[in-house]
Amino acid sequence: MNYKPYGKTGLTISRLGFGAWQLGNESFWGEMTEEEGVKLVKDAINKGITFFDTSPGYAAGLSEIIIGKGIKGQREKVVINTKFGHKVDGTSDFSVEAIEPSLRDSLKRLDTTYIDSLILHNPEPDILSGKTGHFTELKRLKELGLIKAYGVSIDTYQELKTTIEKTDCQVIELLFNVFFQAPAPIFTFVKSKKIALIAKVPLDSGWLTGKYNQHSTFTGVRSRWNQESIKRRADLVEKMKRMTNDTDLTKYALGFIWSFDAVTAVIPGIKNLEQLSANLEAEAFEFPYKLKQSFIDLYNQQLKNKPLSW
Repeated sequence: MNYKPYGKTGLTISRLGFGAWQLGNESFWGEMTEEEGVKLVKDAINKGITFFDTSPGYAAGLSEIIIGKGIKGQREKVVINTKFGHKVDGTSDFSVEAIEPSLRDSLKRLDTTYIDSLILHNPEPDILSGKTGHFTELKRLKELGLIKAYGVSIDTYQELKTTIEKTDCQVIELLFNVFFQAPAPIFTFVKSKKIALIAKVPLDSGWLTGKYNQHSTFTGVRSRWNQESIKRRADLVEKMKRMTNDTDLTKYALGFIWSFDAVTAVIPGIKNLEQLSANLEAEAFEFPYKLKQSFIDLYNQQLKNKPLSW
């Protein structure tokens, strides 16, 4: 396992992180008992994963609870990133006054006295522009020792640019993968600011594993894709399979992201031991550098001027 500094926090994290939306989340990801989730977290730690990304809104708080139980007795080994904005009951509250109560509830569920990083979960433009009191409040919570760092979870090039220019975020979680490369031109700027950059949705919700095609059917959160989007994604996946001469794309998709030095860690969702093993194999895979330009060319030719819907 390889590790990188977590921005300016003084912490170090595994470049393969653990996306914990799936933990206990039967609504979207099928059955998973609490015991199975705890075991999965423990197995991940035993195999060298030290970064866990969660949220109060994941599985109505159960994701945080499972992580809390999984790290018990080894809190100092891990770095926990959780979020603010989307609540346990499925509603949202981004008011400044709600930050500390939300954080304290997360602390209880995670059974810890501090959070390594607390990030705003896809906040509105005014917040990202620093026009509100959110970052003043986060700084206060950091001074209290309840959090070690703070930041945002965002999706677009413009959001990234605004965040860097207008705030003092130390951690940015960003939508970035082979199909969504728009923010890449300012990664050098991110690195120069020593901001921890976490790549979310690295496998495009499963497409970049290579397991889906134009005939695949989807339920739950994945039912958001219309037929045009499914067809475009399927065509792109087939092109990647020809480029790699491989049907399993996971290691190439994750390797591409890791090839950007500004990226601190990648957080694929992990719902079982099979996925954990696949991601660990990808972390050990030596990504063929020539494929990086091929994937960039694919994006520039097929997606840059006509982006996919998320």
